[in-house]
Amino acid sequence: MPDEIQVEADGPLRIITLNRPEELNAVNDDLHVGLARIWNRLSLDPTARVAVITGAGKAFSAGGDFTYIKELSEDVELRTKTIIDGREIVMGMVRCRIPVIAAVNGPAVGLGCSVVALSDIVYMGEKAFLADPHVQVGLVAADGGPLVWPMQMSILQAKEYALTGARIPAQKAVELGLANHVVADPLAEALGAATRILELPQKAVESTKRILNMQLEHQVQITLDYATTAEELTFGTPELTANIERLLQSK
Repeated sequence: MPDEIQVEADGPLRIITLNRPEELNAVNDDLHVGLARIWNRLSLDPTARVAVITGAGKAFSAGGDFTYIKELSEDVELRTKTIIDGREIVMGMVRCRIPVIAAVNGPAVGLGCSVVALSDIVYMGEKAFLADPHVQVGLVAADGGPLVWPMQMSILQAKEYALTGARIPAQKAVELGLANHVVADPLAEALGAATRILELPQKAVESTKRILNMQLEHQVQITLDYATTAEELTFGTPELTANIERLLQSK
């Protein structure tokens, strides 16, 4: 795995850390590739039984790195590869054999928000929030949020947050059905939940997760092809170019 995503093994537990703390774990190509690879590797690892995913430092993930988005808008080959990797992230999480528990220690934006939406259990810090600003930047929100939010909250709420990119504070996320708990220490609580799952019969846990995620997978497959194609097209729009230039200048 690239340095931008660290995986620590503690017996059958895997602790996954998004590791660009100086950039608030914003997603560059290496981190994106790591997220595309990790889920299938976990499924194929016979010693892995549960995973906890969190972010290093103050954030879970600030979303796409603006420099990376600029590169994607200018490099067709990189963009094509990245769209494929994005599909792998979504389907990899939906099909991952083991339970994935998100410890949302800070802002979870863009792809970070998507990872939370595709996790199985979510603990959020008191000051953490979710947001999907794809549309604000000029991109189609192809991964995570709009794919699965309609199964987690009302379609009207999903439209509001997907179309406006408004922040969803931790307590509101619980009320909407996007998170399970607001806690003082999300990593400690997530590790506690992982320990409790490890005490349960493995086959029963994994098959029950699969039953639930078969419904999620069906929902995702209805829209994923259209979503990724539409997102790829928006990488070439003048609106995106102008927005990214503005955001880079304001850093």
